[in-house]
Amino acid sequence: MRRAGMYILLTAIALVFVGPFLILLSAGLKPSGQAVFSFPPDIIPRPPVLDWVKEAWTAIPYPRYLLNSVIYVSATVPFYVLVSALCAYPLARLRFRGRNLIFLAILSTMFLPGEVMLIPRFLVVSQLGMADTFAGVILPGLLSAFGIFLLRQTFAGVPREIVDAARTDGCHELRIFWHVMLPAARPTLAILGIFGFISVWNSFIWPLVVLKDSAKYPIALGIAYLAGITGTDVRTLAAGTIISIIPVVVVFMIMQRHVLEGMRGAVKG
Repeated sequence: MRRAGMYILLTAIALVFVGPFLILLSAGLKPSGQAVFSFPPDIIPRPPVLDWVKEAWTAIPYPRYLLNSVIYVSATVPFYVLVSALCAYPLARLRFRGRNLIFLAILSTMFLPGEVMLIPRFLVVSQLGMADTFAGVILPGLLSAFGIFLLRQTFAGVPREIVDAARTDGCHELRIFWHVMLPAARPTLAILGIFGFISVWNSFIWPLVVLKDSAKYPIALGIAYLAGITGTDVRTLAAGTIISIIPVVVVFMIMQRHVLEGMRGAVKG
């Protein structure tokens, strides 16, 4: 009875999170003759149609926005993970004056709302001549206090004996970082990559601030553009949103086995 009650509770919690997505998926596939909003909710399309998906695809330059998001993700996430690892390693394994103070200063930025940093970032990007460019969108996303914190905890949990053995074999710090620390932190690197992918793919405020040319918009801004065009056309907007969600779901399903393992390693560290 206790196990059955636990499964019922977990199922109810899962429905709370999955329910909005199911309603969104239903709205994007319902025919025009079936009501989108009804009570009790009718989430089964009869029959499912792709008319709204086609309309969303042609209403805005959807392929271009998808390609832009792929460019932003491909250029940001690998360097985001690498830069976070390079910053986290000395904070976790090297001894130098002011190490804890530097880490606390980096950690304190996690408590600042992202909107607070918009103006300083925009001023820096403008002074560098990167406003309204792909580089202007990518550059601020290459460093994250969360990534540094997560990898520092993982690197600190690597047994000292392994590092000492590598030094005894003549490895210098960069080689220890590349051949010992990174393989040991592979699950955490995977989960950091997932979080980075989701963050960049769903990025809205910063591209809206730094970009003027709509041809450089990511998919999140494309969805907002679609909402302005379609107005009250809920079916087309839902279909366009579903298209933008599919890549995130696919990446998460591929990498999900690393999520719990990576979080477990970070907490243990």
